[in-house]
Amino acid sequence: MITGQKVELRPVSLEDFKRNYLWRNDEETAKLEAGTGFFRHSNVPLEKIEADYEESILKLDKREVGVFSVYTTGENPKHIGVVSYRELNIISRRCTVGIGIGLKEYWGKGFGTDAMKTLIHFLFQSMNLKRIQLDTWNGNTRAIRSYEKCGFEIEGRLRNNAYIDGKYYDTIVMGLLKEEFQY
Repeated sequence: MITGQKVELRPVSLEDFKRNYLWRNDEETAKLEAGTGFFRHSNVPLEKIEADYEESILKLDKREVGVFSVYTTGENPKHIGVVSYRELNIISRRCTVGIGIGLKEYWGKGFGTDAMKTLIHFLFQSMNLKRIQLDTWNGNTRAIRSYEKCGFEIEGRLRNNAYIDGKYYDTIVMGLLKEEFQY
């Protein structure tokens, strides 16, 4: 386990992975997490999610991709989301990160920010990365604010790059260097 102030990052169990069924079938949650990929990540049958567990979690090469369940800390820990890294480049010492808090009652309360900071700390300290980046769509304003609280800066904008609910949005590219991060 990797422990933050409000959350713990744990290996993903099959039961955790199955909870994605509920989150992926909630239109608002899936849209915020997946953006343009919403159509691929929503209305996913439970059988498909169970079948994906082995490929998506058990066979991951941790040198390239890592996925963690986000749990609250305290007496009754609760699984509330997922954080991940991908596109790990050992030579450049960089990767791309992502997060999704699936339980709406934990939105806007700092759990996502703490989960992201905890993952960032792990990546910079344990994996000795130099740079972490992410992207989101500009309609996901709560996520952008959370990323800025973690120290990410907007580095670029891909205009009209995301198509969500019949409207085009810009993709916002954000980056964070190890020397800029404050845990």
